[in-house]
Amino acid sequence: MKLSDCNICGTVITDLSLQQHVSTVSARCFYKLRQLRCVRRSLDHDSIATLVHAFISSRVDYCCSLLTGCPKFVMDKFQKVLSAAARVITNSRKYERGLMYTRRHELHWLDIHERIQFRIAVTVRRCLNGLAPVYLTQLCTSVTQNRPSCRLRSSYCHRLAVPSVKLSTGSRSFSVSGPTVWNALVDYLTNPTLPIDVFKSYLKLSYLLIINTTL
Repeated sequence: MKLSDCNICGTVITDLSLQQHVSTVSARCFYKLRQLRCVRRSLDHDSIATLVHAFISSRVDYCCSLLTGCPKFVMDKFQKVLSAAARVITNSRKYERGLMYTRRHELHWLDIHERIQFRIAVTVRRCLNGLAPVYLTQLCTSVTQNRPSCRLRSSYCHRLAVPSVKLSTGSRSFSVSGPTVWNALVDYLTNPTLPIDVFKSYLKLSYLLIINTTL
């Protein structure tokens, strides 16, 4: 096996830290941002926001759910990309204050770890609605399926069973990270009758509200 293999999920290295993948994507994003910065004065706010989404945020979001459990210094590279992209949209300098407020209240952007949780939660929701592949759907089982004779409060809240793992890398698998993220959601988001589009909107709003309370 080679040190790195390129596939549809990106560049994966043998220790599963995804550091090479994140570094490669970050370098490409910063290159695009430098190009967009050169033409920023010729574009209005909506046009530059569309270009940033097409060339930057879409690259960051691609396969970002694989970064769950990665070291903080790895995810911080993507966070720096998002901060630089926000500065290009707002046409602000690097050390100007209020960038975090702009990302939250004007651009409505989530930080990279919230983006990861958002993608995982949406995938779990698709599994529960039968909209995901079978190999993923089988990994999302309710607590009542594991304990059919027990009437647990978590069963009424539509909670999922989290399998036990021995290694730290096992907690990064979807079978563990998916139910863990899902069980951390508020009760109204786990309602199975909630349409998927409404679920996405409420989910993003819940993350933004949680973050905004700490600002």
